[in-house]
Amino acid sequence: MKTFQFRKKIFFLFACVGFISINYSQQAGLKGSIVDVFTNEYLADVTVTIKGTLIFTNTNDQGEFDFNKNVLPLGEQIAVILKKGYITKQFPITINQGIILDLKTIDLEYDFKQEQLSIGTISLSDNELDEGDATSSYNLSGLLNASRDVFLSAAAFDFSSTFFRPRGIGNEYGKVLINGLEMNKFSNGRPQWSNWGGLNDVQRNQEFSMGIAPNEYTFGALSGTTHINMRASQYRKGGRISYASSNRSYTGRIMGSYSSGVMNNGWAYTIALSRRYGNEGIIEGTLYDANSIFVAIEKKINESHSINISSFYTPNRRGISTAITDEVSALKGSTYNPNWGYFNGKKKNSRIRKIEEPIVMLNHYWNMGEKTNLQTNIGLQTGNISTTRLDNGGTDLITFNDQVSYVGGGGSNDTNPAHPSNLPSYYLRDVNPTALDFQKAYLAEQRFIKDGQLDWNQLIQVNQLNTQQGKNATYIWYQDRNDSNQLHLSSIVNTEITDRIQINGSINYKIMVSENYAEVLDLMGGTGFLDVDGYALNNANLSINELINNAQSDLQNPNRIVGVGDRYEYNYEMTASTLGGFLQAQVKTKKINFFIGGTISQTSYQRNGLFENGYFPGNESFGKGSSLNFADYGAKTGVTFKIDGRNQLDFQTTYFTKAPTIRNAYSNVRQNNNTVSDIVIGDQESEKIQSVDVGYRISSPKLKVRLTGYYTAIEDATDIGFFYTNALSGSFVQETLTNIGKEHIGGELGISYQITPTIKLKAAAALGQFTYTNDPDLTLTSTSESFTVFDERDNAVKPSPRPLGKALLKNYHVAGGPERAAQLGVEYRDPDFWWVGITSNYFSNAYIDISPLKRTENFSIDPENGIPFNDYDPIIARELLKQEQFDEYMLVNLIGGKSWRVKKYYVGFFATVNNVFDTLYKTGGFEQARNVDYRSALEESNRTVPVYGSRYFYGNRTSYYLNIYVRF
Repeated sequence: MKTFQFRKKIFFLFACVGFISINYSQQAGLKGSIVDVFTNEYLADVTVTIKGTLIFTNTNDQGEFDFNKNVLPLGEQIAVILKKGYITKQFPITINQGIILDLKTIDLEYDFKQEQLSIGTISLSDNELDEGDATSSYNLSGLLNASRDVFLSAAAFDFSSTFFRPRGIGNEYGKVLINGLEMNKFSNGRPQWSNWGGLNDVQRNQEFSMGIAPNEYTFGALSGTTHINMRASQYRKGGRISYASSNRSYTGRIMGSYSSGVMNNGWAYTIALSRRYGNEGIIEGTLYDANSIFVAIEKKINESHSINISSFYTPNRRGISTAITDEVSALKGSTYNPNWGYFNGKKKNSRIRKIEEPIVMLNHYWNMGEKTNLQTNIGLQTGNISTTRLDNGGTDLITFNDQVSYVGGGGSNDTNPAHPSNLPSYYLRDVNPTALDFQKAYLAEQRFIKDGQLDWNQLIQVNQLNTQQGKNATYIWYQDRNDSNQLHLSSIVNTEITDRIQINGSINYKIMVSENYAEVLDLMGGTGFLDVDGYALNNANLSINELINNAQSDLQNPNRIVGVGDRYEYNYEMTASTLGGFLQAQVKTKKINFFIGGTISQTSYQRNGLFENGYFPGNESFGKGSSLNFADYGAKTGVTFKIDGRNQLDFQTTYFTKAPTIRNAYSNVRQNNNTVSDIVIGDQESEKIQSVDVGYRISSPKLKVRLTGYYTAIEDATDIGFFYTNALSGSFVQETLTNIGKEHIGGELGISYQITPTIKLKAAAALGQFTYTNDPDLTLTSTSESFTVFDERDNAVKPSPRPLGKALLKNYHVAGGPERAAQLGVEYRDPDFWWVGITSNYFSNAYIDISPLKRTENFSIDPENGIPFNDYDPIIARELLKQEQFDEYMLVNLIGGKSWRVKKYYVGFFATVNNVFDTLYKTGGFEQARNVDYRSALEESNRTVPVYGSRYFYGNRTSYYLNIYVRF
């Protein structure tokens, strides 16, 4: 009943918007001519449209346009003038009844930066492309199209290689919409950019609104909203073919696109094809193989109705790299990747991420009158995402003298060639190493330097030997896979009540059903793999039957031998849905612009276990779990004071709640139905977010300045991590942090000054501080022996959550790239269509991601006896727990291009060189949680080279990108 009433409220809001009155204009006129700012030549096929309507016209061969046959809306309007390859202009105009407005001659400037958009994907690393990794940085593709703003341009093109996040906010707090449909994932809240990767040519029609600024499509988001218009009629007639070469993520890209424009019969179509490839990027063993196709077809039925269908399919697979320690970097270099090894003479990466999720959208555009537009959208996304891994847990169950033993599995060697046991530090870990220890360390060092890569052949040989002895495989290659189907519906209305008041509203519904499982890809010389958890057989407190039962991945099919194509280890379905809407009003006057908006939504999750896990029998893992429901709401408001024609003051504030993602709603979604609320005290709540920013702008023909100060507070956030720790008798644990509070405070500055018509100086700076404001609650869950308790209800020994109290994180910095960044640059743009630029970029105050487990009260407790250490020194402990701050650094980047006009063709190239002086720098990293008590941490700090040192991500050394293109 509550859900029904909730939906009624949303539909009522939408209905209120739909009944706004519609006024029709009387005959008026608008005309002018368009020229190239440098050559003064008339420009044909320039589109002039009235913003917010379907009314448009194109210039003729003499660059002239005239709306004499169109019915124009009266009052204050915005004329939008756009042509592919040129900077779009917007003119405030007033249309009066019976009067023809002549805009005279308008000049357009060729947009060299449009070619920079081609760099959007190729310049970003694996983490920056956000392929689902928790360490992903802010995805800056949306900012690429906000490059008219000096600060956002710097953030997109120069700061992005450092994991820099504007305002310290990750892209899970941003939104991406395509044709009015939100593309953020239920699983982690982030947009999956690779679902439309490689289609740069058809992504140029983008609108980006920073933060909670007014938006016609959605309520907005902390880190901005990007709306990509992939409507066939909105692309300019013509085509483009390009080839790119680089040494970054991929080595080559071929791309082509063509748009018909709106034809006489009302039809329009656009197609685009792309291929990106590379055997290896800057990081070793990171293959890249991606293809992309896009088709959009639109039919203009009449002046009021238009139907558009868009579809894109971008299958891609990429080799994954990982963070490495200082010891590994010193021995193998910052581009070392332990995930690959030679197989049949070629590099083969064990970690491959593959994405195949085709998307199709149907959009109906209804011009209900000169002042009201209604857009209705339906989208369907299907396909799968997978990540491959090696499993070294193969085993054979054997009983002897009433005891369970096993072969392989828990006793097998770790397949990671950079595992501490393979490094010199491991043999020198004792306080007084012997001569033999030094000899072993030297031999380990030489082996690692000479090879240090995954040995595929050795793993296969082990399995082949097992086969000869009648045993199961010890090692297999498998994939974690997510197969999903998603339906998305939305309707967006935009109406002008008067010439000064505009109303925007939308309602949307999205539902996803997914299957999530592990699948065997390769038995690697073995004949079968036993689907049990070999490590579960180590609990000395359990009987044989209890050990075997707990070890089962699926009690419905115990001791099952799996082969290629079989699902194993975990298997469950997830259903997720959200229903919501927003309403926004904008009031514009000569001196003040004001907006106010609100949003409500409901998000629901439900897990359905298809395997009955041995640790969590019955409904704990099998069948449908309880339904999780989060009701959210929000409000925002802002005002702009126009001091004069060149100066304005902006103020914006918001408060809203945000439901946790699937990742942060379940304690261990692969194994059981337990939600975060099931393992912590009290129910899990939605995040509570409040933010305010104040800005000052100067806009003159030569000088442009934007100065903004901001404050954002996030409360009741949740974060879940998975790792192995030496504490608690050695366990693989799930770490759940709840009631997290964070504060982001700082400022942004962007300045550009046009010294001459061809020379521009620019500067940008970001100064922030991003910290935890409280001590969140920490709970560990695990299936290891130290976490088991006797459950009287089931008369069995079962895993139990372990609350560890508060994680003392207050005043520590939230990891996420440098908090401080600054740029100074200069650009030269020659009238002969060539340009060059150089920027010097400074970064500092970046911090490592700390281990919360290490900062609980357990840090001072001896894990051997459970009592405080008798040698605990608070001063030394404070130093051991100090958060690492990375070194400051500076990067110099060069950029430039040239374009020629050959009859009806534009031929040109665009090139950039980043990190000209080959600076080595860390972009991020995290503390390992292996040693999380005082004594073991002190021992690590006293070693010359720590055994379990922090792991780091490194930025690209000197890299280049070159793009050659032809436009017609």
